[in-house]
Amino acid sequence: MFGTYTGLQGNLFDQLNRLQRELDESFGLWPQAAELRAPGWGSWPPINIGATAERVDVYLFAPGLDPNELDISIQRNLLTIAGQRRIDRAEDQRWYRTERHSGEFRRAVTLPEDADPDRVDASYRDGVLHVSVQRHESSQPRRITVS
Repeated sequence: MFGTYTGLQGNLFDQLNRLQRELDESFGLWPQAAELRAPGWGSWPPINIGATAERVDVYLFAPGLDPNELDISIQRNLLTIAGQRRIDRAEDQRWYRTERHSGEFRRAVTLPEDADPDRVDASYRDGVLHVSVQRHESSQPRRITVS
């Protein structure tokens, strides 16, 4: 059966999760998410990255942000996105469970060498930040005609 390995008791993914927790505890890290495919500690907000011959697109999924407070920068092909999501809470309110992330975040994405830091567009709509980085024109494919 898929996911089962002779010599290990239980499902292979259960064993990998147990090993991850033990390693995290050994190095003093915070507990990780309960599932292997769930985002781990420090990986919020989630990001999707796509590329074409003309550009690299980064999508950051973070509803409830103030786009005016986002700090987006590129330095040596490293795109950094930082910000904060605030959740209003009454002072006397006690929380027993919170599943929505709040607080500061910083995500960094390594861009390809041909990314042009002078041609970047960013927009925030419906809780999704879209950063589009154009590639240098000299690196794009060029069609050559035969005469």
